[in-house]
Amino acid sequence: MDKANPLEIIDELAEIALQNIYAHTITDKSTLKRVKIVARCLQNRAGVRLLLSALLAKIHNPTIDIRRPYTEIPKKGTYSGRHYDEAYITKLIEKYNLPCNSTTAFLTPAFRNINQTLTLNMEFVGRPKIMYTAILELLNDVHVRNVKAEKLFVELLRELFIISTEKDNRMESLLENLRHSNDVPLSTEQIITLLCQQLKCKGASRLPVLIVAAAYNAAQELLREKILPLKAHNAADEQTGALGDIEITLIDDDEVVTSYEMKLKQITMDDISRALQKLEGSSKIVDNYIFITTEKIDYEIEEYLKGLYDKTKGIEFAILDCIEFIKYFLHLFHRIRVRYLDEYQNLLLAEPDSAVSQPLKEVFLSLRQQAESNNN
Repeated sequence: MDKANPLEIIDELAEIALQNIYAHTITDKSTLKRVKIVARCLQNRAGVRLLLSALLAKIHNPTIDIRRPYTEIPKKGTYSGRHYDEAYITKLIEKYNLPCNSTTAFLTPAFRNINQTLTLNMEFVGRPKIMYTAILELLNDVHVRNVKAEKLFVELLRELFIISTEKDNRMESLLENLRHSNDVPLSTEQIITLLCQQLKCKGASRLPVLIVAAAYNAAQELLREKILPLKAHNAADEQTGALGDIEITLIDDDEVVTSYEMKLKQITMDDISRALQKLEGSSKIVDNYIFITTEKIDYEIEEYLKGLYDKTKGIEFAILDCIEFIKYFLHLFHRIRVRYLDEYQNLLLAEPDSAVSQPLKEVFLSLRQQAESNNN
């Protein structure tokens, strides 16, 4: 294999994985078990990116020590795993729509700022422990030549392709069932129940953003207002220049008139202070700055916000309960409630798995299908 071009290496090995998707490239059962642990760890998707990056680096340059993917490690054989991750693995993930995080593994808490060799006795701060242990064991297997990096890379890719196929099949089945269950539209209260059920699920922090954004998408022509493109779930407002999680403009304008800040927790004075700092450092002039929360609203903070209108020279501040907000919206615009639900579903399914997990998407489709079937 030509070791000169990492992208050519990826294309060649990906083709092998696709051609042999249901045939193992490795026979050792313990190695295969570790591959499955890393590839199928839905709780933490950083590990699979780190492993793909390290394997690619080893294939590209066999002289490196695969256990040393950090240039800060003061020994020979080190390399930049982050470079291979960002420059090449990102392209691999995007090309084949692999079930991996959209951003580098090397900036996650467990994998950043490491200056020691990734040996078997190393302790990572992160969960699940079994996934981190499997990574260390696989890196060591390559280091001691129990398994070739090329074969392990293909086996890992093969598992990811299978996961993608399984996911696509489940989603298609859920959507197909949904297409045959909606003869009688859900009521507003049924939609609210559906949203409440999903908000109670693990990993729901992105959902309030989508709940409010879908409302503006559904009623855009009626409101004559629209949302600006949503920023990534893990993108800091300071980096994007956004004033909040959702920015609203007039339909024929790009000037922000309303900004929403979403919290899956109670709004605090620290949240208000950060909002004021963002407004002071921005050239954008908004009419409304609205906090949306899924928790109890503190009366004293609500009263404090009322006094900010004069201090900010005309910006209205408010805290609204997420469910009460959308409940009122759906009753007010009752005739477009199904359009709202479809907009919410579209936004939900379009989110990367790192923002809204695949199981959480499937939960919504199952709950909606069940609710609509009960109506019929």
